[in-house]
Amino acid sequence: PSEIVEGSSVTLTCSSDANPAAKYTWYKGNRQHVHGRGTYIFTSISSKNRGKYYCEAKNQYGVINSTSLFINVQCKTKAFPITYMFICHSLCLSLHIILLLPDRPNLPSVSVSPSEIVEGSSVTLTCSSDSNPAANYTWYKGNRQLIDGQEGNFTFTSISSNDTGTYYCEAGNYYGVINSTSIVIDVRCKLVFIYRPNLPSVLVSPSEIVEGSSVTLTCSSDANPAANYTWYKENEESPKASGQIFTITDIRSEHSGNYYCEVQNSVGRHNNTLHLTVVAGTFFIQRTL
Repeated sequence: PSEIVEGSSVTLTCSSDANPAAKYTWYKGNRQHVHGRGTYIFTSISSKNRGKYYCEAKNQYGVINSTSLFINVQCKTKAFPITYMFICHSLCLSLHIILLLPDRPNLPSVSVSPSEIVEGSSVTLTCSSDSNPAANYTWYKGNRQLIDGQEGNFTFTSISSNDTGTYYCEAGNYYGVINSTSIVIDVRCKLVFIYRPNLPSVLVSPSEIVEGSSVTLTCSSDANPAANYTWYKENEESPKASGQIFTITDIRSEHSGNYYCEVQNSVGRHNNTLHLTVVAGTFFIQRTL
């Protein structure tokens, strides 16, 4: 008889031409196993299931037994389908075995996404292999183990130039281990342009202000790295405010004068001036570039 692997699914099927339709009973030796159906399924066959089996077909006009079938449960590493047919007069007994037999992993397939790798981006390495039982995957950089588990993915959330190198994946199960081909990760430096702040833009709000109201001065400039903002009043050493926004509450005539915003980063600095004249009830604005 053919070999059946322990742990696989095995189906015994019994059929007979009868009118009225027959009822079926499966036996192992003299012990009844299943009654009423022509199919007897081992979902995970074991060595305890080894032995002789036969099927009984019965209706109100008679009973007939099939020939015996010997089931021998072994270990094997090749997968194949088998069908046996046993004919005894009008009784047909068939054994159809579908074996999903264990095997070592195939050569793993590896990929990297995205294909263009820039420093600071997210990069995922993927490894997969057909195997039974399912493989565990281990990623290596050179000889250093990075990650191990049933998921074949390894992700750099923010890749850096230090991650440049050669990587490979190992797929392994109970029956063997196999390594993928190597892939080379080349991390390109991210191009960053730095420049000093442009001439800042200075604005005042609202456009019509009555003495005693609140006035807001706003400064903005394009710079890389981002600029720091400081507000000054001409002829005064101490800054009036820091940040892009400078608010004067309850504005009075003594607030008249030149105000300038200075923007500065590690590359350089720039400033722009706003002239503010406050009179009783109204004020005048004059910008000086």
